[in-house]
Amino acid sequence: MKEYFECVVKFEKTMENGMVKKVSEPYIVDALSFTEAEKRFLEYIEPFMSGEYEVKAVKRANYSEIVSATDEDADKWFKAKVAFITLDEKTGVEKKSSQNMLVQASDLRDAVKRFDKHMEGTLADYEISAVAETAIMDVYLYKAEEKQEFKEE
Repeated sequence: MKEYFECVVKFEKTMENGMVKKVSEPYIVDALSFTEAEKRFLEYIEPFMSGEYEVKAVKRANYSEIVSATDEDADKWFKAKVAFITLDEKTGVEKKSSQNMLVQASDLRDAVKRFDKHMEGTLADYEISAVAETAIMDVYLYKAEEKQEFKEE
C-alpha cells in the first residue's frame, strides 16, 4: 500500500505586486519513509526554487488514494471524505468506513464529477461525506526508473 507524506517548504516568493513575502506551501509525496519523502521532495522542487528555501515539515498524510488529472484546467487539489458502505451478513447492519482521498480538479463540482468517474466500475457502495479545497500545491508520485538490460554479444 502506498504511503503519502505532506512536505511543507518555506521560501521567499515575489508576489504579483512586486513585494517579496515568506510563504509556506504544502506538497504531497509518495514514499516509503520520512527520509525518502524529504529526499525525493527536495529533488522535485530544487529546479523551481531560487534563493533560500527550507523544508519546514514532513508528516504522514492521511490519504488512501490520489485521483490525478492530466488537463491544465484541474489546477487545485480537493480532499474528499468517502464512506464505504458494507453489510454485516450476520446482523444485517450497514457499516460505514471512511477514507480520505485527494482529487485534482478545477472546482468543487468538477472534483465530485472526477471522483465519481474514478469510482465507475467498482463494486463498492460509497457516499461522499465531504469535499473541500486544500492548500496543496502539487503531488509528486513515484515513477520507477527504467532499468537497463544488458545484452550479451
